[in-house]
This record gives sequence, C-alpha cells and structure tokens, in this order.
Amino acid sequence: MAKFHIIIPAAGSGSRMGLGQPKQYLKIHKKTFIERVIRVFENISHVDSIHIALHPNDDMWNTLNLSLSSKVSTHYCGGDSRAKTVLNTLETIKKHTDENDWILVHDAARPGIQEKDVIHLIETLKNDPVGGLLAYPIADTIKKSDKEDRVIDSPVRDHLWQAQTPQMYRYRMLTEALKSFNGIPTDESQAIESLGMKPKLIKGDFRNFKVTYQEDLNILEHLITE
Repeated sequence: MAKFHIIIPAAGSGSRMGLGQPKQYLKIHKKTFIERVIRVFENISHVDSIHIALHPNDDMWNTLNLSLSSKVSTHYCGGDSRAKTVLNTLETIKKHTDENDWILVHDAARPGIQEKDVIHLIETLKNDPVGGLLAYPIADTIKKSDKEDRVIDSPVRDHLWQAQTPQMYRYRMLTEALKSFNGIPTDESQAIESLGMKPKLIKGDFRNFKVTYQEDLNILEHLITE
C-alpha cells in the first residue's frame, strides 16, 4: 500500500517580507509558521513521514527546541529555488520511499492549512492516476497588464483558480517532472503539467494563502485565533 510523505520546503530567506528573517520563523500568537504547519501534519493518521528541507546555513531551526514526533526528519538540503529544494529532498529520502508512494509538498509560508483540507485532498486523490492540489476559485476580476502596468486584457475568471498547497503526486512522477522541466517551475503542478498530465484541483480554504508581504501577516493574525 502506498504511503504518504510530506515535504515542507523551508529554505527561503523571506526577503519580500522585509523583516530580516525567513518567513518560516515568523510567529502568529507565539507559534512559528513552521511549527504550526508541522503540527497539522503530525496529527493526521494518513501521514507516514514529514521532511523539513532547510537551508544548509540555517542557524535558527535548532533554537526552536521543538518536541517533535518520530514522523519528522530535518534535512539541510535547500537549493537555490523551491523546485530544487523539493528535488534535493526527494533524492535524500529516496532509499526510504517507494516510487509509487505519494509526496505532498506544502509551503512553510502557509500556516493557515487545516487538517480537514489535507485529509480531503488525500482521500480524494489516493486512487487518482495523476494527483493534484488544493486550490481556491478566483472570485475577483482579473487584469493582465503590460510592462507599464496598464491593462491590456481582462481574462474571463470562469475556471480560474489560485493554486495552494499541499500538492500531491507520486514519488516517481514528481521526480521525473522536476528533473525534466525546462527552467524553474513555479510549483509542482506546473512541472507535472509539462509531462502532459492534468492535475486535479481540490477546493481548499481561503485561510490557506501564502504569506508574502507584511500586510498578509496582519490578515492571518485575524483569521487564526490561537
């Protein structure tokens, strides 16, 4: 039976936040992003292992002194891009993973993830031939701009979704997709799409957005109450 493994890329610098530290170590109500994310996956019985991918020069992780379950492993294998970090982690855990096992990749900068949505993703996709991702339908009107930030198009928003994480694919397929992709994919699904596959979109929750700017942190602090 296929197992479920979580990869949490946590090797970024968080430069766009302008707070002088990586986003994964920011706190909401006294808990860091990375701890919140780990706790969600620790509590899900489907999950067999959790892999934290850190920057090789990370000097903050050990200062957290977290008490973690035996599911959790840390790897100082972060690369120069998110995709490279994920691929490095896949290579690191290769000996302990079957090619048909499921890999769920989740951003450390999405501390609003909820157990119910991860479980729904797993239950929906566990027998899917491709895999897929959590996503949220776009409700706002979308504008496409030119280089001078002037509107050149208003795409129809029907069937447009905002990608979230986790994104869930078989070990072999995901590894092949990342290795063969021409350039740097923005997420795992783009790499899978390059193989001619069609990932399944699973509706997630608004709170599972990626914290990128300081104002995002303020919003999340109001959405997460503990």
